[in-house]
Amino acid sequence: MNLVFQKYRRKLCFVLLVLTGLVYWTRSNDFSIYQFSSVSAAQSSKASDRATSLHPDHFVSARPENVVWGGFPINQPPVLTIQSGQIVRIDVISQSGATNATLDPVAYFGQFGVKPEEVLQDVKDFWVSRPNRPQYGPHILTGPIYIAGAEPGDSVEIQILDLNTRVPYGLNNTTPTGGVMGTGYPGFRPGDPGFDIPPAPAGAPAGIFPDVRQHLYRTAKVRGREVALFSSDIEVPLGPFMGVMGMAPATGVFVGSTPTSPPPASGVQGSGPPGPFGGNMDLKDLTIGSTLYLPVFQPGGRFYTGDSHSAQGDGEVSGTAIEHSLSGVFRFILHKGKTLAWPRAEDDNYYIMMGIDHDLNRAMRLATMEVVKFLKEEKGLTEAKAFSLASIAVDFHAAEVVDGTQLASGKIPKSLFLKK
Repeated sequence: MNLVFQKYRRKLCFVLLVLTGLVYWTRSNDFSIYQFSSVSAAQSSKASDRATSLHPDHFVSARPENVVWGGFPINQPPVLTIQSGQIVRIDVISQSGATNATLDPVAYFGQFGVKPEEVLQDVKDFWVSRPNRPQYGPHILTGPIYIAGAEPGDSVEIQILDLNTRVPYGLNNTTPTGGVMGTGYPGFRPGDPGFDIPPAPAGAPAGIFPDVRQHLYRTAKVRGREVALFSSDIEVPLGPFMGVMGMAPATGVFVGSTPTSPPPASGVQGSGPPGPFGGNMDLKDLTIGSTLYLPVFQPGGRFYTGDSHSAQGDGEVSGTAIEHSLSGVFRFILHKGKTLAWPRAEDDNYYIMMGIDHDLNRAMRLATMEVVKFLKEEKGLTEAKAFSLASIAVDFHAAEVVDGTQLASGKIPKSLFLKK
């Protein structure tokens, strides 16, 4: 017996040493076996969704016949009809570089050193198609997708399973009076200075002034994460999302860029300002793993998406994010009779309520009302307790402030609720 013990003593000591170290590491990092198991389950679920996203039920390209320019026409023939629960991969193209009046995309992006073969064929073909299509607003939108059985008064759940960049670059714009610095911006006062951003040199093609008025950022995977290479000593982590996700709006109801904007002559809701139908929400939380809920106003819902971004700060203060062509994978689930006043969302950590209005103060008020409504209806709180919880535990964000109507979001931490 002593000989056997001597033979395995070193191995036993090594195992005990490893176990002791593991216990110390676990305590020092404040893990519990329940937390570890929960994380593993969540990772497993996400891995399953990502695997599923590789084999969607349908694919919609961003070819010219599958896109509209700048609006949500309610009578546009669907590019696809799906059943509730089906998964669709949707390609989109950014309007940046695809809609210039004088420079084709190869020449436009060439000003920034982009090679011709790096320009998407979808972008080149859209540019050629421009003279023969109506323009309702700024964005290029893929759609509409018709969800069978959807009727006004229903809502559609859109699970965002995956998002990928289609090219290794995107564009951001800056002008002295762009975004929140515009003279028409509600916060502007006479005498306010603009930023010291010089104009493009005389004769510059299409007014392009690289790294001054237009900024092309290359993207790459660095140390295991995708980043925008802002400069030699600044890297911006990518958080891709669709700036525009919306349903066809209600008939005859329009949201303008200002409170007094007349209805559009085209009779089509433009893609600039977001509204109850969703649209140009520019909510950066709507990235991989999140879920968006949209109210339905037309038969089939008629879902459009575009204005894709790879990185954006809350507010989008210059007026643009990194405008970047993406491909996304989405699961659509119809909820019959579930009526929503405004879009709402959620991710692993938060329930996200929204308020949208031309007045940011009003948008904040609407977002607060949506938070209180959710806490009352979904969590059983009284209005008094819901308002109290909103004030002490819910973070409100100016998610987007440059699209005419402004979007405030209220993020309710899921960790507050002990009963799941």
